[in-house]
Amino acid sequence: MNDQTPRQYDRVIEQCRTLFLAKAHDYGTAWRILRLPSITDQIYIKAQRIRSIQEKGVQLVQEPIDDEFVAIVNYCVIALMQLHLPADAPLDLDVDAVAATYDEEVAENRKLLFAKNHDYGEAWRQMRVSSITDIILMKLHRTKQIEDLHGRTLASEGVEANYRDMLNYAVFALILRGAAAQVG
Repeated sequence: MNDQTPRQYDRVIEQCRTLFLAKAHDYGTAWRILRLPSITDQIYIKAQRIRSIQEKGVQLVQEPIDDEFVAIVNYCVIALMQLHLPADAPLDLDVDAVAATYDEEVAENRKLLFAKNHDYGEAWRQMRVSSITDIILMKLHRTKQIEDLHGRTLASEGVEANYRDMLNYAVFALILRGAAAQVG
């Protein structure tokens, strides 16, 4: 494994976490209103914008693509938190508790990343960012199918695995785009 990967991963996650917590300060946990399919659709909007810009080569709204990948990371963490919250959890959650839960979900993803990196030999480093975008869109399509089946699948790992993979792929894209070098 590339010895830079843990540091780059942590820098990207810290960038995402900082934005997430700033928004939690401003908006509280308004995201608690969203059902999982709505979160999936939010991620889809971000990934589709990235793909559209990649295909057209021009963007009219001058919001950086990296911001969309950061949003994908954070929406995936939101989805994971929503999956694990009890049905009767309040809409307004304590920001410190949310920060701790964010860290727990990301720690689980980090563990997954390094296990897969071991097996796949960091193949993602040889991928094009456009391919990563396509994989995120494919996983979104899979997630939507699973949601439409109400989780009743025959061979799928389920929505959690897809959210975890999308989170890591978005981090990979940010690393490949050099966002990790720009942070701290």
